[in-house]
Amino acid sequence: MKSLATSLLLIIAAGLAFYAQTDGFTVLTTESARRASIAQQALDLPEVVLTTASGQQISFTDDLATDGRTAIINFMFTRCVSVCIEMGLEFQQLQETIKQRKLNDQVRLISISFDPRDTPKWLDSYQKRMHLDPEIWQAVSISKPDELKTLLRAFGIIVVPAPLGQFEHNTAYHVVSPDALLNRIVDINETDYALYYAQTQAKQRRQSDAN
Repeated sequence: MKSLATSLLLIIAAGLAFYAQTDGFTVLTTESARRASIAQQALDLPEVVLTTASGQQISFTDDLATDGRTAIINFMFTRCVSVCIEMGLEFQQLQETIKQRKLNDQVRLISISFDPRDTPKWLDSYQKRMHLDPEIWQAVSISKPDELKTLLRAFGIIVVPAPLGQFEHNTAYHVVSPDALLNRIVDINETDYALYYAQTQAKQRRQSDAN
């Protein structure tokens, strides 16, 4: 009897621990919890200085505000020989979809490199290789290490150096409003969802401005 009671207590304790670690069973991982949290409450993104393929230094938040479109953002590095290639190809298709649906005035794409070796020359080469339309898609980097760490932390991107000059990193697409709010995070291979959320956010903003 005593053994049964002890077992029941252990089961209950384990269940409570699992409940706490999964936000009440609504999610099963920290990343899922973070995405669910952002879907409910947008996250303010920090100010950093971006470097463009032309070598221009621009403010991340000012650029978002001035442009006025909802941005879909991914993180990559130009020398990547694995998952970044897949993301680049998906962004190519997404660029074409934006053109075909005439969403140029609502949605833009930004690829941010976390590799300090990605100078403007490498960014320019990447843009040409991926056939970027500068009116829709832009590749940028961050030259200041502290600012890069701050931005990666805000977006939840983890980067680990790997052999042969490569990096291991998690992948996702991030929907960001012109007021530098991270509104959604969706998985790679889910560009349709990213575009849907971006369009929805853009429409809501326009309706709000009209009122």
